[in-house]
Amino acid sequence: MGNPSAIKRCWIAVNKPSARYSVLAIAIVFFFVGIIFWGGFNTGMEMTNTLEFCTTDHEMRDNVYQEYKQTIHYTNRTGVRAICSDCHVPKDWVHKIIRKSKASFEIWGKLTGTIDTKETFEARRMTLATHEWERMKDSDSRECRNCHSFEAMSGDIQKQTVYKKHLAAKEEAKTCIDCHKGIAHKLPRSTTTPTRTSDLTAAGKALLLAVACPHPGIRERPSRASFFSSTSPC
Repeated sequence: MGNPSAIKRCWIAVNKPSARYSVLAIAIVFFFVGIIFWGGFNTGMEMTNTLEFCTTDHEMRDNVYQEYKQTIHYTNRTGVRAICSDCHVPKDWVHKIIRKSKASFEIWGKLTGTIDTKETFEARRMTLATHEWERMKDSDSRECRNCHSFEAMSGDIQKQTVYKKHLAAKEEAKTCIDCHKGIAHKLPRSTTTPTRTSDLTAAGKALLLAVACPHPGIRERPSRASFFSSTSPC
């Protein structure tokens, strides 16, 4: 027979026992090295999901973080806090890696200073918000559903106006972000989402006012006039 092919030679080399160590010993070493590598990689990745990491740079700390601290996702009667990664990073590993890979491109924006001042941030707020709304819409508000679901909503506890709206949204196959833009951050000034109560129907006004501060013990409900203002308590 002629000389074996390159693929066959590689296969023979890989399967040939080492002169000093058995194949089993080498396999065990690689197994534990793999565990250490995976543990270090996963630990590092999870560190980027902490609130402290997200607010390390002033772009986030001075803008959206300050808005988020005024919402029910930050402080509420039950003591349950949803941090940045709970809303913006998928829980399952595959989608998490995809999201982290895409987020790595945001480093360029940091280096070039595209949103390094309040003025430049506000100028790009609509673009940034739209990208996130589209991502959430495409995933059927996957991160919202880690905590919220239509099935877990109780008509005995929710206000009937809100509960009926949720039932209608479920029947119409709507997703959370369709109705809840601006739930944790200010809406962009140029958004097409209604930003004044005069733009809403009576039912829409009642719904938004009801969900704005679902726990009266935390803070007062905003008036219709102040609900959409930048100083609204919710």
